[in-house]
Amino acid sequence: MTQKLNRHGIPVRTARHGALAALAADLPSPILADVTGMHRHTALRWVAYARRDWAEYLAARAGKPPSNPK
Repeated sequence: MTQKLNRHGIPVRTARHGALAALAADLPSPILADVTGMHRHTALRWVAYARRDWAEYLAARAGKPPSNPK
């Protein structure tokens, strides 16, 4: 299935990673591991990735220094 979709220009891996990031943003890592069947350490990395603060990256892209909210 993946090969057929890729042949038609549908990037399956990108969509899969987007779906995993969305799940990881909403679920704790033990539940993500159980639901997806991935190892608990892998689930922990996905949750950390999904909850990362992207303010510095976005500020760099916009050419502005990041603000320091406190």
